[in-house]
Amino acid sequence: MTGRVRRPGRFLGASFAAEGVDQTRVGAIPGRLWQGRTKYLVGAICVFLCTIMLMPLVMTVLASVKSTADAAAVPPLYVPRGLSLDSYQRLWDYQAGLPAYLANSFGAAFLTIAFTLLLVVPAGYGLARFNVPFKEVIFILLLLALIIPYQALLTPIFLMFAKLKLTNTLIGLAILHTAIQLPFSVYIMRNSFEAVPRELEEAAVMDGGSSWQVLIKVFIPAVVPAIVTVTLFAFITSWNEFLGALVIMSKQSSFTLPVILAAARTETALGGTDWGMLQAGVTISIVPCVAIYLLLQRYYVSGLLSGAVK
Repeated sequence: MTGRVRRPGRFLGASFAAEGVDQTRVGAIPGRLWQGRTKYLVGAICVFLCTIMLMPLVMTVLASVKSTADAAAVPPLYVPRGLSLDSYQRLWDYQAGLPAYLANSFGAAFLTIAFTLLLVVPAGYGLARFNVPFKEVIFILLLLALIIPYQALLTPIFLMFAKLKLTNTLIGLAILHTAIQLPFSVYIMRNSFEAVPRELEEAAVMDGGSSWQVLIKVFIPAVVPAIVTVTLFAFITSWNEFLGALVIMSKQSSFTLPVILAAARTETALGGTDWGMLQAGVTISIVPCVAIYLLLQRYYVSGLLSGAVK
C-alpha cells in the first residue's frame, strides 16, 4: 500500500468515461438545474411584486361596490357581502353630476395634448435639425424649468390668468398643464428627431421638399413612438393634476374630477366621509389612464428610449 487516496471526482470521471458518457454534459447538469430554479425564483418574485402593486387597486374596486352597511361595518369588511352600485349612483348625482366633471377632465386633457404637440413637435424639430443660434443654451434653459416646482408659480399665473379672463376656462387650465409638460416633452422630441438618419432628410431635400414637407412626410412618421409617448404623458399629467385646477377653477361647474373628489372627501353628511362614493370616484379616474396606456403601450417603451438615448 502506498497510502494514496483516490479522489472521488477522478473515480466518477473514470467511471463515466468507461461507460461512454460525455463529461461536459454531466458537468452542465448542475448549471441547468440552477438555471431552472432561478427562473422559478424570478417568477415567484415577479408574482409577489405584481400582487403588492395590484392589491390597492383591487381593494379600491371592492370598496366601491360595497353597500352602505358594509362600508360602515366595524371592523371593516375587506370583501363585501354583496355587490352594490349605490356608491356610483351617489357619485353620478353629486353636485353638478359626474358627467360634467368627466367632460371637464377630458376636455382639459385633450386640449393639453393638442397644445403640447403643436408646440413641442416644431420646437424639437428646430432644435434638432436647424442651426439655431445658441440652441444648446435654449435647450438647457428649457430643461431648467424642470427643477422649478410649478406650485411656486401658481400665484402669479392666477393673477395673469385673471387679467386675461382665462380663469374658470378649460383653455386656461390646458395652458397651465401644457406649461407643466413642455420641458420634458421638448427633451423627448428633440432627441427623437436627432435619432432620425440625416440621409432621409437629405434625400427629401434633393427631391425638392421644403422644411415643412420634410417634417410632415419624413420626420413625423419616423418619430411616431415619441409622439405617442408625449401624448400619454400629457394626458396623464392633465388628468391627475389637482392643485392647478383647484386654483384656476373656482366655479363648481368647472371642476375637474380630482378637484371634485377632494371636495367629496372634505364634505361630510353625517360627520363622516362617504368612502364608498370616494372609492367609486377613484376607480373611475383610474380607468382612462389604464385604457390609454394599454392602447399605446407598444409605442410607449420605444418612444421613451428613443427620446432618452442619443
